[in-house]
Amino acid sequence: MEREKFHGRVRGRGQPCSHPACDLPGEFRAPGYRSPGFDGPGDYRWFCLDHVREFNAGFDWFAGMSREQIEAAQTPIAGWAESRAYRAAGSVDVPPRWSDFHDPLEAISARFKAGVAERTAASRFPPEERRALKLLGLAEDADRKALRAAYSALVRRYHPDRNGGDRSFEKKLQQVVEAYQLLSTSPAFS
Repeated sequence: MEREKFHGRVRGRGQPCSHPACDLPGEFRAPGYRSPGFDGPGDYRWFCLDHVREFNAGFDWFAGMSREQIEAAQTPIAGWAESRAYRAAGSVDVPPRWSDFHDPLEAISARFKAGVAERTAASRFPPEERRALKLLGLAEDADRKALRAAYSALVRRYHPDRNGGDRSFEKKLQQVVEAYQLLSTSPAFS
């Protein structure tokens, strides 16, 4: 059997079209009279191209369903069981409104960009400057005056001339000086 990837045509089956008035080969599969279920995969009918198009045009996927069942089947997450890993909100606030986007990837991209913007807005400092703030014992809302006061206090604590000649804190003093130099030139403290 040879299968055409994009058209669903299966050639070489040697089965005639299932339409009663047609003797062309049945090369396209359509759902049969017995649908898939507990007893197995169900039946298939085989049609020629014209009759499978006719069958598809008249096929009603929602036949026998209530309005609520139809709406549930049409949601973007239909078929996905609600679980902790795949809950509707995921790790973000709410799922995107799919009707606002032409392409589902646009919705996912917009949601990702919103999350990045939210995380970026939460801190006005890059990671290196946040480490420097932590070393100086400052919060992210500190101003230039608080920066200068924290620097002065730490220099007094760690400088050998100020702490009785103890040179064991020289490395810590160097880190404090580098952190202050980094933060004093930061645009956040301009």
